[in-house]
Amino acid sequence: MSAVPPQVLAVDLGTSGMKLALVGHDGQVIGWEAEPIDLLLLPGGGAEQVPQQWWDAFGACAARLAARHPVQFRAVTTVCCSTQGEGTIAIDANGEPLTNAILWMDMRGAANLRRHFGGRPAINGLSAARHARWVRLTGGAPSPTGKDPSAHMLWVRDELPEIYERTAVFLNVLDYLNLRLTGRTVATVDSILTSWVTDNRNPSRIRYDAALVAGSGIDADKLPPIVACTDVIGTLTPAAAEHLGLLTSVQVVAGAIDNTAAAIGAGTIDNGDCHLYLGTSSWIAGHVPAKKTDVLHGIASVPCALPDRYLLTALQATAAGNLNWLRDNVVGPGDPMVAADVRGEFFTLADRLLPGIPAGANGVLYLPWIFGERAPVDDQSLRAGLLNISLHNTRGDLLRAVFEGIALNTRWMLNPVNKFLGRPVESLRLIGGGARSDSWTQILADVLGVRIDRVEDPVAANARGAGLIGAIGTGALAASDIPALVRIADVHEPDPRVRGIYDESFEIFVEAHRRLGPFYRRIARRH
Repeated sequence: MSAVPPQVLAVDLGTSGMKLALVGHDGQVIGWEAEPIDLLLLPGGGAEQVPQQWWDAFGACAARLAARHPVQFRAVTTVCCSTQGEGTIAIDANGEPLTNAILWMDMRGAANLRRHFGGRPAINGLSAARHARWVRLTGGAPSPTGKDPSAHMLWVRDELPEIYERTAVFLNVLDYLNLRLTGRTVATVDSILTSWVTDNRNPSRIRYDAALVAGSGIDADKLPPIVACTDVIGTLTPAAAEHLGLLTSVQVVAGAIDNTAAAIGAGTIDNGDCHLYLGTSSWIAGHVPAKKTDVLHGIASVPCALPDRYLLTALQATAAGNLNWLRDNVVGPGDPMVAADVRGEFFTLADRLLPGIPAGANGVLYLPWIFGERAPVDDQSLRAGLLNISLHNTRGDLLRAVFEGIALNTRWMLNPVNKFLGRPVESLRLIGGGARSDSWTQILADVLGVRIDRVEDPVAANARGAGLIGAIGTGALAASDIPALVRIADVHEPDPRVRGIYDESFEIFVEAHRRLGPFYRRIARRH
């Protein structure tokens, strides 16, 4: 009997839950466990999670994975994490959290951001001079929505001054897991990005910029040292090894935030090859050779796991999160769709329902801005809406409209991506939980007008990416090996028969934003 090859224990910590997988150096996901994570929505646009719950879920998933795959689990030589980005945790001198994790959805720091970085002339309420410096050095700028760590840290400084004084370091979600694993306090080149304090002009030498740090309003000693995503940052502490059921000799590779890991897990390594991630949030991303920024549409190429490249990223704030909201707040626990979701059969049930509903959802249009938007417009005041509902519309119409609305928003985002690349995207690799739906995959192909290549086991893409980053970090693989290790499950071509319908739907969608944007901003001023 041949020996089991070395395994990477790969983490995918998203907003909805912790996922843990065993990933071989051939890119194959051998085992998979998941644990839901509670989302705490608070007044004033707050969104938090409890870091200890992440760690508890990490241990629970590891125990189940070890029980199901004991031989492979004993072959783990490396741990590597992929996590949601743009979260912020204040950590004390003993390495303990002083706050919950302030998530990428949290908008409470928007006013603090404007107060600290305001000035005239202004861009999105922030000093134009500062904005120009950020774009030149970092490739981007703080979001006026307050959803970045730059705003989170200012909110802690201003609203929780006693906590700020006790803070030894601010860590992102990825950085916190690495602290628990190794005892080391570090940030990766991508986790630190949205603190907007780094000089990113040389992808192989990302470093703090003294002027940006001094102007950030945050003490320099509260920012962690920066490492590359593929750096080995240490081995498991005795406590972490016991918690996970592993040896203290297991190495920890720094890892990456979700969109960086997804680009590796999708196999889109070559410049200009793009993937579409469809999860709680959504994004289009692809590696490019140079740093570049589209300020108007909120798209930039930023540091990533490959030291000679950047990652173009265009982020849609909420995708399947719209479905989660409908499930939790409208449909109700006794509904068959909710029961199907609990059993993991939601998309199976949706795929039986949606083909009977024509393209265009019998006139219903959905606006998927349930928690504001990031690209191609950065506007925290936008909100979701179902438009043009009549007594003749059915449950199926509404569900298809939600799927189509998210796809229409993705098409809206794809247009500036094409301009950014200098050529139209002809195909997208599809990954993420939403890729489990055959109907949604075809809707995306039809609405976007591009071929959709659905990656095999799309839910595992982030964990696969973390596993492959771990293998690169320990020298078991080179980046050039990655494309051959990621397989395509099926291909969905656009249906020319519905092109005209979706072209018109898209025109109406963009017009709805133009007309309703001022209306949403007026409502937002009242709350």
